[in-house]
Amino acid sequence: MQTLVIFDIPDDRIRNKIGVACKDYGLERIQYSAFLGEINHNRRDELRQRLRRTLGQKAGNIQIYPLCEKDVRLKIEIINHKGDAK
Repeated sequence: MQTLVIFDIPDDRIRNKIGVACKDYGLERIQYSAFLGEINHNRRDELRQRLRRTLGQKAGNIQIYPLCEKDVRLKIEIINHKGDAK
C-alpha cells in the first residue's frame, strides 16, 4: 500500500534523520518534508516506531497516511518552476 509521510520538525538534525529513515524504507521525497512510497503494513509499523524514537521528546509533528492505489491515481499536481509562472 502507498504510504505518505509528512512532517513539521523545527530541529534540522532531527528533520534530516526523519528524511533518512523514510529513504531507508524506500520512500521517495516528494516535497521537502513529505515522502511517498510503497510499504506494507509491517514495514509501515516499523517505520512508525523508528520515527517515534527519532523524534523522542523534541518538538515536532509526524503524520503517516496509508493510501489506496485508487486515491493515489486521483492525485493532482500543480508545479511551477521558478520563472515559469507569468
